[in-house]
Amino acid sequence: MHRRLPHWQPGGVGYFVTWRLAGSLPVAAVADLWTTRGAAFAAGDRLLDAAPSGPRWLTEPAVASVVNVLHEGAADGRYELESWVLMPNHVHVLLKPENTLARQIGWLKGRTAFEANRVMKHSEAFWAKDYFDRWIRNRNEWEKVIRYIERNPVKAGLCKSPEDWEWSSAHQRRD
Repeated sequence: MHRRLPHWQPGGVGYFVTWRLAGSLPVAAVADLWTTRGAAFAAGDRLLDAAPSGPRWLTEPAVASVVNVLHEGAADGRYELESWVLMPNHVHVLLKPENTLARQIGWLKGRTAFEANRVMKHSEAFWAKDYFDRWIRNRNEWEKVIRYIERNPVKAGLCKSPEDWEWSSAHQRRD
């Protein structure tokens, strides 16, 4: 991950984490959008949602099935998985890691990249090296992040209701 400032990641808290497909954003946009907070992150997320170019591999059901790895990690006790969504070119999760966040995200990205490349018969980079994370400070923020994650497909114009997006925790709760 590329950071300009020291990054504090306390243990025992939940994190909002976003990572994206390799090549999903122009290189020039990445440095400023993914290494700063707040408005810059939101601008980067809007760019990803609009997806004017770049890979959209997560729209393919066989590739999107890598969501099973998210559930595998939770079942194995690596983290508590609260909320998640697979967008066409990025992923948002709210989780509480049992070990360091970097270790769990490394495991998630490594396992899902392996599975996706196996399905697609690729050997190239699947995920971009960077990711965005923010630790959740209170219950109000926790609930706000859940709404943000689950409404992302609606905001991006992919569906009318969060429950309609197949690759999300909102859809999973509906079933």
